[in-house]
Amino acid sequence: MSEKVVAVVGATGAVGQEMIKTLEQRNFPVKELRLFASERSEGKKLKFKGSEIPVEVLKEDVFKKYRIEIALFSAGASTSKVFSPIAASSGTIVIDNSSAFRMDDDVPLVVPEVNPEDVKYHKGIIANPNCSTIQMLVALKPIYDYSRIKRIIVSTYQAVSGAGGMAIQELEDELKTYVNGGRETLLNFKPSKFPYPIALNVIPRIDIILNNLYSKEEMKIVNETRKILHDPDIKVSSTTVRVSVIKGHSEAVWIETETKVTQEKARELLSKAKGVKLMDDPFNDVYPTPLLHGHDTDDVYVGRIREDISTENGLVMWIVADNLRKGAALNAVQIAELLV
Repeated sequence: MSEKVVAVVGATGAVGQEMIKTLEQRNFPVKELRLFASERSEGKKLKFKGSEIPVEVLKEDVFKKYRIEIALFSAGASTSKVFSPIAASSGTIVIDNSSAFRMDDDVPLVVPEVNPEDVKYHKGIIANPNCSTIQMLVALKPIYDYSRIKRIIVSTYQAVSGAGGMAIQELEDELKTYVNGGRETLLNFKPSKFPYPIALNVIPRIDIILNNLYSKEEMKIVNETRKILHDPDIKVSSTTVRVSVIKGHSEAVWIETETKVTQEKARELLSKAKGVKLMDDPFNDVYPTPLLHGHDTDDVYVGRIREDISTENGLVMWIVADNLRKGAALNAVQIAELLV
């Protein structure tokens, strides 16, 4: 692979730092790494392959100035909407982790284990899907290829790290509050990232509620699934829930296939699937959990596979993945690997 001049935009954020770490761990062919963030992070130094690289302020001219070939964006949708087209017009290929371009018809939405061929249709920008969509489809694609999935119902249990570093700090502060003062003290805690304290709690809303009473996060899963699978007719319904977990998203997934897929066949398919690790022996408490399998892990873990007792062609499963790795940074780097 030829070496590339690579940029990480939003380098000081949780996902940005994970991108830097992933580039190094996977030995991506980086000729030169440039790091960008907002003014408040200017001059901060981040480590990459034994060197300390200073963070620069993102400006319109940096992509041409440094001849950046690939830029990994994780600075939020508003920043992406402004700077991604500028970067693309400068000859940079942008891999964007925000929601800014995911549903744009001219922008591929890619999970490398699912639809790698879509990369070749890019026009300078490639979108990274929502974290929950990524892990679900990595697990479901082997089954979909064997027998088309007609319907998906998913409930997510999403870690606070998906809301950023401040959300992690808020959970930790609340846990300390509870340990020191009990439930009543925790109830008096004034959260800033969530509508209620998240410690020892679950909150059944992620992002804003839309007119159809689904949340924006829930509709991301619906619409992104259809686009990635190139299947506008697949039926998808989701409930996204924030839980008192620092890192690692979990999902309870129910699917209905066109033809019968036994639980034995599902295990066989998933045991051979790229990017999937099967952990499915519930009698011996072998199944994935976010604490054990959602920290610094690249695979999507699947367990609790069983045939649904309420319908003929139904399957149920439990899926866990590191939301900052496979749900964001790793998926972006894998897309970059497809490019080179």
